[in-house]
Amino acid sequence: MGSCGPVGSVRARYLVFFQYLGTDFNGVAAVRGNHRAVGVLNFLEEAAKRLKSVKPVRFTISSRTDAGVHALSNAAHLDIQRRPGQTPFSPEIVTKALNTHLKHPAIRVLKAFRVPNDFHARHAATSRTYLYRLATGCCRPNQLPVFEQNVCWALQTEYLDMAAMQEAAQHLLGTHDFSAFQSAGSPVTNAVRTLRRVSVSPGPASPFVLPQESRPHGERGWLWLPCSLDLKAVCVPRRLQFWTLEFESQSFLYRQVRRMTAVLVAVGLGTLAPTQVKVILESQDPLGKYQARVAPAHGLFLKSVLYNNFGHPEPVLHPEPYGVQSVETS
Repeated sequence: MGSCGPVGSVRARYLVFFQYLGTDFNGVAAVRGNHRAVGVLNFLEEAAKRLKSVKPVRFTISSRTDAGVHALSNAAHLDIQRRPGQTPFSPEIVTKALNTHLKHPAIRVLKAFRVPNDFHARHAATSRTYLYRLATGCCRPNQLPVFEQNVCWALQTEYLDMAAMQEAAQHLLGTHDFSAFQSAGSPVTNAVRTLRRVSVSPGPASPFVLPQESRPHGERGWLWLPCSLDLKAVCVPRRLQFWTLEFESQSFLYRQVRRMTAVLVAVGLGTLAPTQVKVILESQDPLGKYQARVAPAHGLFLKSVLYNNFGHPEPVLHPEPYGVQSVETS
């Protein structure tokens, strides 16, 4: 595993999977020198100080997420260098120590692995999957259950044309130049990516929605009630319906998923025809009327990051390349 620093000390590298609710954070990356903004890694690095590494612990993340974006499972590698004569921590101890000393309840370390010292969490990732949640049947976002208000995009409509969205999504599959879906500010010069999978489907029923608020897929209709006080029509949602979009690729451009989501939603609302998505893609123009729109951050989740057949932080994993040592964690 190699050593550096004081003679006899051993540097051990770990891959950790962690999840977070992104509402309170300015993204996953650590924020330096700004006490009003904080990233997820600020809390992880603070917790890692309790491991008493000879050199300060820094997390190298697999996937950056913006302010308000969540992660069911993100990944990062870190190095821990103990004093001469001390053996490296087991992955189990690393997981337990980080969770014990984390000072924010919206972050949790799922699992840790010991990996070779040349392993890189970003470069070694073979697959990333993002999930986007939508809600229909809600006139205003504040009509959502409070537990859903920061974890889905509430659309002011009662219906999405799912068949049209699925047709449009097929134009995005495969290897393309996705410049039309890249936001300004990205340092990447090559916008060619391969979208391996994209799906649009009715999402599972939310456990936070009361039975009288939910509706089976396919039921449609608004209830409009005249208001005698201001003579305006008041929109009362009859039922809430949730929808899920998933995108898988080895890597994505800056805000690519949120821009693709916004375009697919426009198709679902009837603003765009499915074939127009192909035109937008081939234009390679990020400043067009529709592709410049970005879906809100709070509906987006990084679902998983995979590394050559491992990556899901399940209780039992199979032996893998890279010399990964997996352990069970409680």
